[in-house]
Amino acid sequence: MNAIRSKSFDEPDVVRHFPHMDSVLVEIGSIAVGRAVLEPGWRWTTSIGAQTGDALCQVHHVNLVLQGRIHFRMEDGEEAEFGPNTVIDVPPGHDAWVAGDELVVLIDAYGNAGDVGLPVEHQRVVTTVLITDIVDSTATAGRLGDGHWRELLGEHDRLVRTQLDRSGGHEVNTTGDGFIATFQSAISALRCAAAIRDGVRSLGLQVRVGVNTGEVELVDNDVRGVTVHAAARIMALAGPSEILTSDLTRALVAGSGLHFVERGAHEVKGFDQPVTVFALA
Repeated sequence: MNAIRSKSFDEPDVVRHFPHMDSVLVEIGSIAVGRAVLEPGWRWTTSIGAQTGDALCQVHHVNLVLQGRIHFRMEDGEEAEFGPNTVIDVPPGHDAWVAGDELVVLIDAYGNAGDVGLPVEHQRVVTTVLITDIVDSTATAGRLGDGHWRELLGEHDRLVRTQLDRSGGHEVNTTGDGFIATFQSAISALRCAAAIRDGVRSLGLQVRVGVNTGEVELVDNDVRGVTVHAAARIMALAGPSEILTSDLTRALVAGSGLHFVERGAHEVKGFDQPVTVFALA
């Protein structure tokens, strides 16, 4: 029946407490809205990230700030600060903290509203993530011109998708000049990476590839989590026509006939401990 319904934050459905943070949630049918009170000294990484094990918040938020000021920093370094009467759309991959000495009161209308302060539970699976990137794509596009570059990029995309299909990979997303894909088999992912690397050479292109294995969160048609971020960081360390992988993925394919060369431990953004990478020979 069509009827007016209401809920009060004074009688919430869920109450949660975190360091320097109190939050409540009300649910009306399939709609969930949260309210959070953040004390000076609150920061996502120390209050919530320390409990979830995530380096950054991987939830997409739409917040309304009622009181105080809150500061956000994105993974790529973008920063912004907001005060009262501001509606904020914050993509995944961010840190946040209270700016100043005043309490922050905000309404969470989308994102973690189903469980204020923590991500809504999604299906989690162990998978191998492959991320590719064309080397010097901007310079190549400038040299070739828009029309020729689009044709070349189309050939690249068809080649990559062919190799993904042959290897049992699942295309998750594209990054303009690269791909994100998942595999049930670490061996298949590495062999697919080699086929892509070798195949694009016929187009006059070079790619760098990162491969990592771990638990990911399935959200709609996307994958999220530390495993994905680590794969991207590993890929960024690779040189032209180089395939880098994590120690875990290398260990999983022991006995496969694949050979690796250690490339050492690297400090990477967003991770407390150095990441040891290996190049597929």
